[in-house]
Amino acid sequence: MSNTPTAMASAPLRLHDLLWLSPAAPEQAAVLEGDEVWSYERLRQEAMRLAAALRRHGVQRGDRVGLYLPKCLAECAGLFAASLADAAVVPIHPALKPAQVRHILADCEARVLITHGKALEPLGSILDDLSHLKVLTLEELHTAQPAPAPVQWPVCQALGQDLAAILYTSGSTGLPKGVMLSHANLLAGTRIVRTYLGINGQDRLLSVLPFSFDYGLNQLLTSVEQGASIVLLNFTLGDQVVQALQRYQVTGLAGVPTLWAMLTKAAPKLARGSLPHLRYITNSGGAVPQATVARLRELLPHTQVYLMYGLTEAFRSTYLPPEQIDRRPTSIGRAIPECEVFPLTAEGRRAMPGETGVLVHRGPTVSMGYWRRPESTAKVIRRNPLVAEHEGADWVCWSGDLVTIDDEGYLYFVGRQDAMIKSAGYRISPTEVEEALMSSGLLRQAAVVGLPDEWVGQRLHAFVVPMGLELNLGAVLAAAAAQLPGHMVPRTADVVQALPQTPNGKVDYRALVAMRTAEAASP
Repeated sequence: MSNTPTAMASAPLRLHDLLWLSPAAPEQAAVLEGDEVWSYERLRQEAMRLAAALRRHGVQRGDRVGLYLPKCLAECAGLFAASLADAAVVPIHPALKPAQVRHILADCEARVLITHGKALEPLGSILDDLSHLKVLTLEELHTAQPAPAPVQWPVCQALGQDLAAILYTSGSTGLPKGVMLSHANLLAGTRIVRTYLGINGQDRLLSVLPFSFDYGLNQLLTSVEQGASIVLLNFTLGDQVVQALQRYQVTGLAGVPTLWAMLTKAAPKLARGSLPHLRYITNSGGAVPQATVARLRELLPHTQVYLMYGLTEAFRSTYLPPEQIDRRPTSIGRAIPECEVFPLTAEGRRAMPGETGVLVHRGPTVSMGYWRRPESTAKVIRRNPLVAEHEGADWVCWSGDLVTIDDEGYLYFVGRQDAMIKSAGYRISPTEVEEALMSSGLLRQAAVVGLPDEWVGQRLHAFVVPMGLELNLGAVLAAAAAQLPGHMVPRTADVVQALPQTPNGKVDYRALVAMRTAEAASP
């Protein structure tokens, strides 16, 4: 067998196999960023170069490699390089604050962090005590080998069921937990999504979601698997997205509710322009208001709109075909291909049509659970209660979302079993935000809830009980902002004398939401 990763089986088994088995011609554009274009051959060579650097710095099979970069060409190469080096990649959202970055790197015991000098500066000395971590900057790596060059590489040892990536997501309590995804998980998600979206080598996708977000990562993998092209975009204004859609003749765009609100309410170029190449748009990360969907369809009459539901622990669970939007405007859709999704009652049976149950996901995208958190994993990744143990292991994912199902298999979201908040596509732990508010030293108690918002799905609102008679609310929010990225800082807050409690003495979050919602509705 050849000593390069180009000699592989005929079917992809690991993340990097997608790149080497892609049907694209070597000179075809793989990734575009601004005016710079990397061909498939360039992307392969850059991935090989980084993989060789990882091995030189001691990365071994099963090690974790962190990527702390803005969306860029090098990040794409790094994702495949980690797989080539038999390691698991840990993409870190560039908007996270130093303490959160440190938590992720310490929690997964990363062997190497790839970043660049500008991103490293704000971290200061916060990583100095992580003895297991080697920090490599792109500047250093470029100096060591400024030009891409062919690199001979041993045949990789990883199997499809081995750990390929850890994506950190907020849990119901405390700091983020790492969701473990195998190569098989990622490849299944790639295969499934391109099937129902009809993605092929002629497509050009616009990537605005971070690669630390499961759907952002999926877009890159799907594009490469099909030999398509993907355009990387960091943006602040809706018109920048519209300009990119026009400039690159984009055929597919994935986003979260915030993006659609921005495009329909604050992107005048969309109303004035035309996007004849845009074949589809697709949403994840929370429900899109019906009015926003209607406006998108009005502005993009020739573009198919796919509404989707998912969770990092199982990637994607349902999608609503475009032709069903008018008939079922409030549905989260039906099960994605290769998967079974159903509501389960508290008694452990399938819910009847119209009956509420917990959404349970069964199929090849069910994750490996949480990194080194067996108790948390056991609550989410469980044996299928509908399959007897003697019939073999069959693992399913408990979503924590309450849903109903209709006679034709379409599901409808009812609510959460816990207090998790879904805002701007992010899953946010109220506890983590509350702890940041309490760090001000000015509060006796704090409670954070999600309130309905047409821009972000749910906006964070805090209820705070002051330590004394007067409170500097600005100082409280500033303390939170110093520890949390912008999407986790409450935009509004109420100062109250006490928080309502449930009969067992816990904070009554539902009462807080009801109180605030009633106030907003009153004339």
